[in-house]
Amino acid sequence: MSFWGLAQLGASTVMFLLAAAAAKQWGLSPSLGNILLTLALYSAGNLIMLRLVREFGMSVSFSLSAVIQLVAVNVVALAFFGERLNALQATGMALAIAAVALITLGPYMQKL
Repeated sequence: MSFWGLAQLGASTVMFLLAAAAAKQWGLSPSLGNILLTLALYSAGNLIMLRLVREFGMSVSFSLSAVIQLVAVNVVALAFFGERLNALQATGMALAIAAVALITLGPYMQKL
């Protein structure tokens, strides 16, 4: 993946993180402004993802995005919103990260 592709992936991740934070805020205090902000941020993130899919393919784009977002959203939820995971949830999250990483890296590791 090129530097431009990584920059787009980073931008989409930032958009999705902001959207997730806005959705959490909307859940805590529902209002029209919060839901419109959430929808706008998710839409912007998806528009960036469409470019990534066109340039790098659907499987690579969505797999990388899924791993990065899984980690980033959980960091935000744990660090900024004070959420806590029990042992079973933490284990599930670790396994999900490992599974998506294996799916993403599998085709590239076979070429080595």
